[in-house]
Amino acid sequence: MGYTLTLGSYDAWRGFSLVAMARMTTEERAALAWAALRSLDTLEQAELVTESVLKFAGHPMPPFLSPMEDARAWASFASLRERKAYALAAYEALPPRDQMAFRKHISEVEIAA
Repeated sequence: MGYTLTLGSYDAWRGFSLVAMARMTTEERAALAWAALRSLDTLEQAELVTESVLKFAGHPMPPFLSPMEDARAWASFASLRERKAYALAAYEALPPRDQMAFRKHISEVEIAA
């Protein structure tokens, strides 16, 4: 780690990541990541670091041929936070009648499962 801190370059940190994977347990690496994120000055800084690692999906693209297929494809790599935000926003944008139909559909799917 001292070598990496001295160099401070992207390549050095990428190399440290590889060494950490080889020499540290998953629990040790998780603890190190937790401590590093907690050491940042603001929550926004921690979120930016987290987002750079997790590669969030961003906003859904306009549908091409099948809106449902496109939505499912986007949801397959979106973060839980993104899926919740877009699901709630989409639900709230529905007219009351469609909201009722959606709630009925969800209840039926839940019973069938």
